[in-house]
Amino acid sequence: MTGAESGTREAGPDGLASVLVDKGVLTPDWLPAYRAVPRAAFVPDRLWPGTAGGNRQGEVIDRRTDPALWWEKVHSDIPLTTQWDDGTQPGTARGRAPTSSSSMPTMVFSMLAALGVAEGNRVLEIGTGTGWNAALLAHRLGPGNVVTVEVDPAVAGGARRRLAAAGPVPVSVVGDGARGHAAGAPYDRIIVTCGVSRVPYAWIEQAAAGAVLVVPWGPPYGGQAVARLTVGEGGIATGPFVGSSAFMRLRDQRDRFPPTRLFPGAEDWPGAARRRTTALSPDDMGAWHHMFTLGVQVPDLFCRVEWGTGGAYRLWLLDMGRTSWATADFEPGRGEFEVAEYGPRRLWAEAEAVLSWWREHGEPGFARYGLTVTPRGQRVWLDHPDNPVPVRVP
Repeated sequence: MTGAESGTREAGPDGLASVLVDKGVLTPDWLPAYRAVPRAAFVPDRLWPGTAGGNRQGEVIDRRTDPALWWEKVHSDIPLTTQWDDGTQPGTARGRAPTSSSSMPTMVFSMLAALGVAEGNRVLEIGTGTGWNAALLAHRLGPGNVVTVEVDPAVAGGARRRLAAAGPVPVSVVGDGARGHAAGAPYDRIIVTCGVSRVPYAWIEQAAAGAVLVVPWGPPYGGQAVARLTVGEGGIATGPFVGSSAFMRLRDQRDRFPPTRLFPGAEDWPGAARRRTTALSPDDMGAWHHMFTLGVQVPDLFCRVEWGTGGAYRLWLLDMGRTSWATADFEPGRGEFEVAEYGPRRLWAEAEAVLSWWREHGEPGFARYGLTVTPRGQRVWLDHPDNPVPVRVP
């Protein structure tokens, strides 16, 4: 594969810069920081290259045994997994879940653009990771104006060593990012490099009036986008979603879904389930904005996939209360799909109603949605903060 085919033109910082400039995400105001604190200085020897969506990782690449390939991947516009299973996965094999990474450079600079920093701003970063994002901010604003919080001591230690070697050293804190860092407040900007389904109100409390918060947000069901919130009067933060994202969850908000075997009737599928057909394809349920819309309106819903052969699979919809489930069987080329629903709720019918709502409202993408966070909770809205998206409470 040539450099152009891999999206970097040449394996190095200049080639990656050209890609990012052409995409419009690396702007002149961030170019000096990009050159001063290169990504390569913040990636450990061992990495697992990802894809743009961040949900598939390749085999391990080690700089000590294959420096050329390591260099190429570091200067590709892809995410790089740097830790599995909170560091408990030994060796070079992929673990169950990635738990730290160097984010896709396009996402890094898109979020920094949304942050809209200005000289003199104080910034709180939640999720230090490898330290590259904190280094970019520290170079731009001065290290004394940047506080970065990381929950994992080993990850934080590695980032601190890299930050010290690179020059500008921000305030590095090991702690629960959900609590922010009150000692350094108030902050003019807050940037979050992990996903949440609930915005911790401590972040709003530690923000100055008029502060901007950039945070990846998504419901437990799936589908995630970056929200750009502005903190206004009364401790209310509101703003639009500015683009899709796929970040690992804040550690204390990781999803803990009950196993399927605990649902009544599931182990005897289809058993006494009600059977019918549907024109709603299970494949449609996997689109990122569909998952987002469904998860917002049915917040206790989650899904699992049971793979078959030849592209066939069974999609399970389940509720967190362990009362109901539904399955839909996908086979390529079919226009109707077998559905089974069990329990007091008709979960596939709920999904059909949400997708009907989505079509009736002009098939909105992320750009039409927004988020408001108040001392009493949060709500997703469509087109305007006064138009909340309905939540279907069972």
